[in-house]
Amino acid sequence: MADIVNLNQARKAKAKAEDKARAAENRARFGRTKAEKTLDAARVDKLRRDLDGAKRED
Repeated sequence: MADIVNLNQARKAKAKAEDKARAAENRARFGRTKAEKTLDAARVDKLRRDLDGAKRED
């Protein structure tokens, strides 16, 4: 005998699996935290300030 499948549950399970796959893809693409972004921005800013401070004016 074949197993009885609730189509509503199957549809919802398929949608949930697709959402999880999309979330995993987005985590890989946009996976940096806000703290990491601000740290990188601070490093760039400090490097730019240090470089501007070392310039000689003619």
